[in-house]
Amino acid sequence: MRVLGIDPGFEKVGIAIVEQDLVKNKLLYSTCFKTLKSSAFNERLFLIGKEINRVIGKYKPDVLSIETLFFNTNQKTALRVSEARGVIVYESKKHNLKIYEYTPLQIKNAITGYGRADKNQVNNMVRQLIDISNPNKKEDDEMDAIATALTCLASYKAEKVI
Repeated sequence: MRVLGIDPGFEKVGIAIVEQDLVKNKLLYSTCFKTLKSSAFNERLFLIGKEINRVIGKYKPDVLSIETLFFNTNQKTALRVSEARGVIVYESKKHNLKIYEYTPLQIKNAITGYGRADKNQVNNMVRQLIDISNPNKKEDDEMDAIATALTCLASYKAEKVI
């Protein structure tokens, strides 16, 4: 199974393609896609959609694994991330991807076994779970996207066992 893992945002979007074969999980692609602050918001949404469409077309994932929103005190930011997330879900459904959504707590629990793990604990465990070339160059959003994809694969594997 091939998973498109996404850490949604409108300024930065973490994107990862992780594939599960019989033996292990393999990272096929990852990036932190950035939009320019100087661009109009609708242009930023368009560029996010265009990039998601490109990645889906190139890597042909079976499913989308996307982090649900964690709302903080900045409602304007949360609203804009919601809009970017909508574009990502739309592009994925357009390509008939099945969609799995996970909370940050579920992702941390799946990756580290502890739902309150910090960023470093999650990143260290992700590096142990999958081979990442140039691990020092990965941004947090990119690592979160990889963790989201790994969570989906772990959940899928558990569903098959049950």
